Amino acid sequence: MRTEISTIGKEAATARLFEGTGFKNERTPHLSEKGEVVTSHKILLEGVDFDLVYTPLKHLGYKAALYVMGDVFAALRQPVAVSVQLGLSSRFCYEDVEQFWQGVTAAAKEHGLKHLGLDLNPSVNGLCISLSATGVQRKAVVEQIPAPKNMDLICLTGRLGAAYMGLHILEREKVSFNKSGAQPDLSKYKGVLASYLSPEIKQNVVSRFTDDKVYPSSGYFVTRGLGDAALRLAADSGFGVKIYLEKIPLSEETFTVADELGIDPVTAAMNGGDDYQFIFTVPIEKHNVIRKDFQDYDVIGHLARPEAGVVIVTPEGAEIPIHAQGYTAVEPSEEA
Repeated sequence: MRTEISTIGKEAATARLFEGTGFKNERTPHLSEKGEVVTSHKILLEGVDFDLVYTPLKHLGYKAALYVMGDVFAALRQPVAVSVQLGLSSRFCYEDVEQFWQGVTAAAKEHGLKHLGLDLNPSVNGLCISLSATGVQRKAVVEQIPAPKNMDLICLTGRLGAAYMGLHILEREKVSFNKSGAQPDLSKYKGVLASYLSPEIKQNVVSRFTDDKVYPSSGYFVTRGLGDAALRLAADSGFGVKIYLEKIPLSEETFTVADELGIDPVTAAMNGGDDYQFIFTVPIEKHNVIRKDFQDYDVIGHLARPEAGVVIVTPEGAEIPIHAQGYTAVEPSEEA
């Protein structure tokens, strides 16, 4: 069944999407929560940030909601509101939007959001997703957050590189399908595909810090590779960053798929994306607490004096500068 949105009307279609969700449409929510507030804004473009050939719309809605909430969690705030604006071309029907919205509301319920907003707009080209999220934290907690300092520990919440491998598998099989028309067998890639299509954020990512009275000096949502997060950390803190190569956690499946594709797994971790993990810098004085109560986190490095730069340290002690897309100007060609 395919229902054109124009046959329902935009406002009626939007109201129908909220039926039974437990939320009301608050395009401009008036937040009454007391505390320190942060906001996050993201935009996702079809053909650039996602491919609907292999991305189910329900997965995309869930993933998009987490994507905009990630920076809020990284700032040690709890998300309370997400607002979504969709730009839809004529090839999208009501049922498509319904699938997407089911993913958004699933993420909202999972992380205890109080406010959701949605607006539908026409688009000439494909699907455009614009999102904003608001998070709050008690002022007493925010006042405990220390300034970054030399030797702060860099803690990573989970393994990296799997999502990058999943994306490459999907792109490879898309090319194969376009040539042969045969449905691919992806059963042996379930782990890396799930990392890309259905990433997760643990519900207690903020509360376990505040419950243990461990206050990170900074936090970053890793969606464009560890290299990008390390460079942002250095730029914001004014310190150098040292990441130890042997400390970067990678799954066995990531190694297996990387070998199959001929990709260096460390390169995937440093330059890949969509891992949906976090790095937090924690005062070195809290090392024993991290080791005891955060055993599922990995200490992968530390802040350093500014002159140290942003480097990855090999087991032999060599220090290799970290680079990431968007941080180096592209030299124009001679023909330009």
